[in-house]
Amino acid sequence: MSAPALPSSPAPQPPSASSVRLAPLAGVVFALFLAIGLLSCAWALLTDRLSLWPEQVDRHALLEGELTHHIAKELAKAPLPEAAARLERGASWLLLGDSGPRVRQGCPGWLFLAEELEVPRHADVNARARAQTVIELRQQLAARDIQLLVAVVPDKSRIAADQRCGLRRPAAFANRVADWTRMLSAARVPVLDLTTALTPLGSAAFLRTDTHWNEAGAEAAARALALRIQALPFQASPARTFARTLLAPAPRPGDLVRLAGLDWLPPRLQTAPEVLRLTQVDSRAPAEASDDLFGDGDLPNVAVIGTSFSRNSNFLPFLEQALGASVGRFAKDGGHFAGAARDYFASPAFRQTPPQLLVWEIPERDLQSPGPEALRLDPRP
Repeated sequence: MSAPALPSSPAPQPPSASSVRLAPLAGVVFALFLAIGLLSCAWALLTDRLSLWPEQVDRHALLEGELTHHIAKELAKAPLPEAAARLERGASWLLLGDSGPRVRQGCPGWLFLAEELEVPRHADVNARARAQTVIELRQQLAARDIQLLVAVVPDKSRIAADQRCGLRRPAAFANRVADWTRMLSAARVPVLDLTTALTPLGSAAFLRTDTHWNEAGAEAAARALALRIQALPFQASPARTFARTLLAPAPRPGDLVRLAGLDWLPPRLQTAPEVLRLTQVDSRAPAEASDDLFGDGDLPNVAVIGTSFSRNSNFLPFLEQALGASVGRFAKDGGHFAGAARDYFASPAFRQTPPQLLVWEIPERDLQSPGPEALRLDPRP
């Protein structure tokens, strides 16, 4: 019998002669890279390009890691990491067709936000908490004789499902909007699910390379919302008349191209850009308008808070035209669920001239996302 093979020695192998010669050079390059990165961050801080400390720090931010997440995002904006990230994103796209962690490719030319395709942690708990936030806010507003109407914007991946081309949308999302709006309705909060208005348009309601609706989708949503407002015991004012002008066709950059980190590439190397003929909507007061044209008597009695959906593709001008009245515009880009609401309730506009009707536009993808929930109105002076 042959003797059993001895196990190989666990001792590490000594480095080769070439590795020994190159080690000092590798160390110098690494040290230089760290030094340049440090100088890059220091320069960005000194020139106010970075703000490591957020404007508001609360218990939620500390416990959920939002503070460290904010610092990491700010440091990534320094010149060196920003340039390195751009080069990596461009190379990954050109060589591998990789659109990055925040964007997913559907059918040719179609991009989707990855957030719409991922189930958040504690999704059901978050959804109930956010519904409760709206219910409690409605009660606070009612005490001030202010009506609340909630409008939910369905995901692009829901309405433009025919353009996903293999992208999987979780089955748990099928009844997400219906279940959430049902909670509000049960508490007698007026709510409008815009899915019904957008479904007939399908993918024709959304932009290919952007998260938002196009003008067709925005106008369909605006008309549905105007009809819901007109069904309330409420009359929007001040009255306005509107005229439309079609502008010349022009390329429209998509925010998903920017989120994918590809907007710095030449247009021919990006996803094909959209060329749109946008509408300019002009308003004017009727001849019989009040003499108090620039006073409080001519301020809108409808205010709209919400997200970038309200600020894209002429949604608010279309809503004004459908109502025949101007509205207060208080939506906020990047505000997510309650960012615009917090800013508006803390503003002089709300404290000094509160509306009679508040419309709160909320995207479907924000219904289950985590975040601070409570919205408390300041006591009346």
